[in-house]
Amino acid sequence: MAAKQRQRPLPSGETFFTPGATGFRRLVERRSSAPLLFLHQLPGWIVPLAFVAVLVAGFAVKGWVGAAFLAALGAFLGWFSYLSWPSLGVPGRLLRVCAIAAVIALAVAQGVR
Repeated sequence: MAAKQRQRPLPSGETFFTPGATGFRRLVERRSSAPLLFLHQLPGWIVPLAFVAVLVAGFAVKGWVGAAFLAALGAFLGWFSYLSWPSLGVPGRLLRVCAIAAVIALAVAQGVR
C-alpha cells in the first residue's frame, strides 16, 4: 500500500487519447499508451536525468555512437512532441520543432566528426 501512495496521480480527464482522432494519430496514441503509463509511474526526476545523461553521452562520445545517442534523443523528443501537438499553441509547437531540429543537427555534426 505504501508504494501506491508514493506514485504520482494520473492526470484528470476521461482519456489520454485525442478526442476524434483517426488513422495514424489514433494508432500512435494507442500503441504509446503503455510506455507513457510506465514513464508516469517512475519518480519524476528519472526521465529528465536520463534525458541529460543521453545528451551528455551524445556530446562526449565522438563519431556515429555519439550521433546515435543524439538521434535517439531526437526520436524521443519527436515522439513526445507528436503526442502533445494537439494541445499546444503556436509558440509551443515552434519551440518543439526548433528543439528537434537542433538535436538532429547536432547528431549530424557529431556523426561527421
